[in-house]
Amino acid sequence: MRLILRVCKSKNIIYFNQQQVFLTGTLHKWIGANNSIHGKISLYSFSWMQNVDIMSNGIRTRDDSYFFINAYDTTMVKRIVQGIQQDPTICFGVEVKDITIMETPAFQERQEFFPASPVFVKKYVDHKKDKHLLFDDPEVGMQMTTVLKRKLRQAGLSDEGVKVSFNTAHPNARYKLITYKTISNKASLCPVVVEGTPEQVAFAWEVGVGNCTGIGFGALK
Repeated sequence: MRLILRVCKSKNIIYFNQQQVFLTGTLHKWIGANNSIHGKISLYSFSWMQNVDIMSNGIRTRDDSYFFINAYDTTMVKRIVQGIQQDPTICFGVEVKDITIMETPAFQERQEFFPASPVFVKKYVDHKKDKHLLFDDPEVGMQMTTVLKRKLRQAGLSDEGVKVSFNTAHPNARYKLITYKTISNKASLCPVVVEGTPEQVAFAWEVGVGNCTGIGFGALK
């Protein structure tokens, strides 16, 4: 299920390294402190702001700006809606002005998605170090598949036969360095291909791909 959240026009610039932090904090506010999802594998994802004016050092939202939140658990979606109704504020005077609920579409067994936020994939080298995998890394598809399989099992669904990969032939595929709370992360802006049963593909659309979807990476349009 998807919540499409239309927001009001901003008066101030939201700096590039602030957007992800504010959206993450706001979502956790809407979910509420007393819940069972914090500290667990994220079975949800959310986009960055769409339809914005890009400035030299940040963004400004417009009257047609929006972002979306996807989740596998409909109970969580209802909880988020209640949180928004209680406090629609995001940051710098930007707040939610309209909510549209979109049911999960029916997908084919092979679906290509464009990312709505950079896709971050990491592989643990040892307990103190990890390697960031970009869209053209030969290991990245296997790692994205492993993460999605883990989430499918967490939700009690079959992980058999599912596969995730990047469409590396896309002409606009590129890297992006994202700083989140002073930590630099190498991520990819590249179409993602999900193969599996229609249920597995729909699940990927809901929970996102790659690592750290709970802080705004890997959401799929």
